[in-house]
Amino acid sequence: MRSFFVLAVVGLLAQMIDGSLGMAYGVTSTTLLLSVGIAPAVASAAVHLSEVGTTLVSGASHWKFGNVDWGKIGWMALPGGVGAFLGATALSFISAEVAKPFVAVFLFALGVYILARFSFRRKERPVRVRPISGKFLAPLGLGAGFLDAAGGGGWGPVSTPTLLSSGRMEPRKVVGTVDASEFVVAVCASVGFLLALSFQEIPWQVVGALLAGGVVAAPIAAWVVRILPMRILGTIVGGVILITNMKTFMGAIGISGVSASLVYVLIVAIWLVALAFSIVVNRQEKATLTEEGQLA
Repeated sequence: MRSFFVLAVVGLLAQMIDGSLGMAYGVTSTTLLLSVGIAPAVASAAVHLSEVGTTLVSGASHWKFGNVDWGKIGWMALPGGVGAFLGATALSFISAEVAKPFVAVFLFALGVYILARFSFRRKERPVRVRPISGKFLAPLGLGAGFLDAAGGGGWGPVSTPTLLSSGRMEPRKVVGTVDASEFVVAVCASVGFLLALSFQEIPWQVVGALLAGGVVAAPIAAWVVRILPMRILGTIVGGVILITNMKTFMGAIGISGVSASLVYVLIVAIWLVALAFSIVVNRQEKATLTEEGQLA
């Protein structure tokens, strides 16, 4: 009973992060399961089976709060589902570990760009809403879906920063759209895992605990996305991208030991400064809009 409660809390926290920032449910949950000795394929299967329920509730919650761009769901979700099915069936034979350093370098660079775009560009709007081509969305969905199933998490960490960096979607729309489309990815990955693994290998108690915690957190996270200002949400997401990819990124470029610790501290400090700056700029923008409204 105690382990069920602990896993439920993990599911709740993971979904709060994922539902608020569009990433990290799979990464958080899978990391915990791997740390207690569960095999990669089994851990990823448990996470994706629980995500079938959490993403359904999360997607519905984001839709209720107006955070979903339905025109982009199909372009991402269907290729994402294909990629997830292929990743789930391939996980029994290959490892996605080889690709992680390259993905981490790419995402770290996007994190730097997003942080600069949403926090430090004071005189420029960070987002200009424009269409995004299906030729861009479909390959993104396919690759993110494959990495998500094969690596135990990747749909949000790849899709969210890539869409945010385009500057063509509001952060809340990015988070809501990524979370809503993830339902199809979770279903397809789960089907792949159920075909690749025996029914008895699935830790159903773990699935149930993660699902219980995630379902509670999903509506709360969607509401948080709805009320957070664009600059602040974008800055938070950019910082989380940097922090979650720092270790792999520094390993890929050969930084370790004391130097790595100093880089950690520096990046966290820059993120906190950026967050404070984005809050100040957001207040100034609101005051300017209020003054313009009164003059009109």
